[in-house]
Amino acid sequence: MAGRTDGRALDQKRPVKITRGYLRQAEGSALIEMGGTSVVCAASVEESVPRFLKGKGQGWVTAEYGMLPRSTNERMSRDGRRGSISGRTQEIQRLIGRSLRSVIDMDQLGERTVMIDCDVLEADGGTRTASITGSFVALYDAVQWLKDQKLVDDSKKILSDFVAAVSVGIVGGTPMLDLCYVEDSSADVDMNLVMTGQGKFIEIQGTAEQDPFSSDDLQSMLNLGRIGIEQLISQQKETLELSPLATL
Repeated sequence: MAGRTDGRALDQKRPVKITRGYLRQAEGSALIEMGGTSVVCAASVEESVPRFLKGKGQGWVTAEYGMLPRSTNERMSRDGRRGSISGRTQEIQRLIGRSLRSVIDMDQLGERTVMIDCDVLEADGGTRTASITGSFVALYDAVQWLKDQKLVDDSKKILSDFVAAVSVGIVGGTPMLDLCYVEDSSADVDMNLVMTGQGKFIEIQGTAEQDPFSSDDLQSMLNLGRIGIEQLISQQKETLELSPLATL
């Protein structure tokens, strides 16, 4: 059975800290720190929608994601310097947007866009899952800002549930929760889970890097992911000063 590089239990996530309102000028923002990974998430309200939504009376939520050049052990070039956005970056941006759109009522949002920006300050595995978890806090506060500004109907329910994400995997034949970079880079199976506060799945991304995995392995990883996401949503509620039993 494989041990963990940092001594954690197999079902133990890394220490997580979420700082609400990290950016003074954004409608919603959060700094999320998961072990050695830290991401700034900002939600900006724009009074426009993509062309395909114009005149339909509904809004949009989308995301951009990027890693600072020294968020990794060697400097990486910015996407803009390369002249194009990498396939990995595009995939993560779409994942963040899909995850948040699954719990927001676009009709109640009106013809406006909430743009989510996720900037990775330091990367030690799980940057996409940390981005989703932190972005929900930023989105929640952006919705509250819209209500405070009387731009949306305060009596209507705009957000339907919480959203958080976590990585799981099999390393050395052993299922583990919340992989750091060293574990992730040597994993037999790498998986990312996105779930709601009601325990429903939004996305499951899983790949066997070496040998194929069994249905029992899959169930073990899903069980670990559920444990981690329940804990992350509890931290979101604490950060947002909501009751542990709060629903949206």
